Amino acid sequence: MSRPLGSIVEALGGELVGAPDTSIQRLAPLATAGPDALAFIANARYATQIATTRAACLIVPPALRDAASARGACIVTDDPYLYFARLTQWWRREHAALSPAAIHPTASVHPTAELAQGVDVGAFAVIGAGVYIGPGARVGAHCVLGEQVRVGAKTLLHARVTLGERCTLGERCVVHSGVVIGADGFGFAPHQGQWIKIEQLGAVRIGNDVEIGANTCIDRGALDDTVIEDGVKLDNLIQIGHNVHIGAHTAMAGCVGVAGSATIGAGCTIGGGAVVLGHLKLADGVHVSAASVVTRSLLKPGHYTGMFPIDDNVNWEKNAASLKQLNRIRERLKAAEQAIEQALQKNTKP
Repeated sequence: MSRPLGSIVEALGGELVGAPDTSIQRLAPLATAGPDALAFIANARYATQIATTRAACLIVPPALRDAASARGACIVTDDPYLYFARLTQWWRREHAALSPAAIHPTASVHPTAELAQGVDVGAFAVIGAGVYIGPGARVGAHCVLGEQVRVGAKTLLHARVTLGERCTLGERCVVHSGVVIGADGFGFAPHQGQWIKIEQLGAVRIGNDVEIGANTCIDRGALDDTVIEDGVKLDNLIQIGHNVHIGAHTAMAGCVGVAGSATIGAGCTIGGGAVVLGHLKLADGVHVSAASVVTRSLLKPGHYTGMFPIDDNVNWEKNAASLKQLNRIRERLKAAEQAIEQALQKNTKP
């Protein structure tokens, strides 16, 4: 289905240059956009593509207004990338073909569960005793919600999501397929060559507007709860250990592992495949590069990177200790070179 440019600008704002009745049938990348598509340019370094793109309309910053309008229709906004993100949300809402909310006849809903108005429950879902699901929430096929689980309003659980008993999920969250929230944390006490299980008695508390990628696992706390604050975004295949606390609006890319009892501040980013060891603290505004291993607390905001070739542990520890001294050794070497050069110059003077 198509939408006229005028309706897009009416809904999202921005300055429209061009005909408001221009029909947009799809959103597309700049390089592959055709005459039926809307694309965006967020950075001036891509300005050369304005002349070559076939897009019907471009979303551009004010600095590119003249160049974009010279070729055709454009929407001018201070932050094209943010505008495009909101446009994708609007576009999905406009084109979503959601069926009316209903409880599928194959779903198992405990008599003590409370489902608010407009809740949709898919085929073969299981809703346990004492569960509360807020207005407009949608529970996909084969989801399992354990006893006393709480799900906030307008939260979407895709197929095959599992929420363990007593876990809570806030409003407007999106949880993708295969996610497990509230499995036991990895807690065992060694005894005579065996491992004795420590029962995990806490739960998981997740705030509002959180998105969790496919097959991510968030373990319940051992005693206190594991906590994910508002606005956190987790990619696919992430492991969050027991009693981890993640601050608001932190984002993690795929395959990150966070060990138990780590505390990660607000507004942090963790690159794909990075690891945060247990009981460490990351301050607000810490940004960790992909594949880094965080082995100590990072108490100041900033960008951190830590990658090192694998070796046997004794050698690795020695090399790591030496590596930390490289900058000091470099400065000493530079000073020694300068002293030698000065001595040579002095000795060669007539």
